[in-house]
Amino acid sequence: MAGKKDLERLRRRKRRKQRIIRATVHLFVWFGMAVLYYIGFSIFFDTPFEYQMKHSTDRLRHEYEVLSQRYDSLAMVLDNLSERDRSVFRILFESEPYDLDGENRQRLSSTYEKIVGRSTRQLKRELREGVIDMERRLTELNDSYLALQALIDSAGRACDNIPSIQPVINKQLTLLTASYGMRIHPFYKTLQPHQGVDYTIPEGSRVFATADGVVRDASTRSSTHGKTVVIDHGNGYETSYSHLSRINVRRGQTVRRGDIIALSGDTGLSFSPHLHYEVRKDGMRVDPIHYFFMELSPSEYQRLMRIAQAGMQSFD
Repeated sequence: MAGKKDLERLRRRKRRKQRIIRATVHLFVWFGMAVLYYIGFSIFFDTPFEYQMKHSTDRLRHEYEVLSQRYDSLAMVLDNLSERDRSVFRILFESEPYDLDGENRQRLSSTYEKIVGRSTRQLKRELREGVIDMERRLTELNDSYLALQALIDSAGRACDNIPSIQPVINKQLTLLTASYGMRIHPFYKTLQPHQGVDYTIPEGSRVFATADGVVRDASTRSSTHGKTVVIDHGNGYETSYSHLSRINVRRGQTVRRGDIIALSGDTGLSFSPHLHYEVRKDGMRVDPIHYFFMELSPSEYQRLMRIAQAGMQSFD
């Protein structure tokens, strides 16, 4: 009896082991089929997340292509505009345009070449010396500012009689085309002293008094300077505005800084519509650019100087 019971127990244990093995095999088979199904489904179909990501990438790619085409188009337009401006400059001034950007790049490249070959100790020493020099110059500038402020305070209302703004609206600093100094005459094609500045502005643009004063002359007679207004500001200062189309003031009239005294034009010996502006101190003509200090920051003043240096031909 004991032998039969042991045999039956072995058979039950064997059948249980077989069922476990079959279940395990079935589980692996189903798992393998599920994996194969997922792989096959992924190959031929996209999941919702994959679909969304793929189409999002397509939209980004399309936007990139559109922006790239727009950039290329704008770059071409800018190149065309730049070339057009160069052509106009060559025709108008008979000279090559002044390349400010190229000059700046060349200066930066030269500075970098000087720095890259120096040792760290040398760079530290030069930096320390530069800081000391800058502090010294800052002290001198502060002393100069205090002295200037004292002069302004002592001058009082007399400051209103010193030319200190531009005679036209030139916020972008692009209208001044010929500066003070030796310039090519537009008709004689020779170097002639140009004792003022030229603003290339449309005919009929407003012209402003640059300081308080009294109109000394409002000339409408035919001359090389055309219709001209001369204002006596006192303290030895006078300003002159030439080639006007219309004069809004009369001789002996008192004007204030910013008053509209005339409209620009093309009268007299003029190459094209523009305003010729002069500043005189004690009868001597001086560079008007130094008398725009009320409306120009130091950086704007430097930029205007660079623009003025680019023009080699005057308009009168």
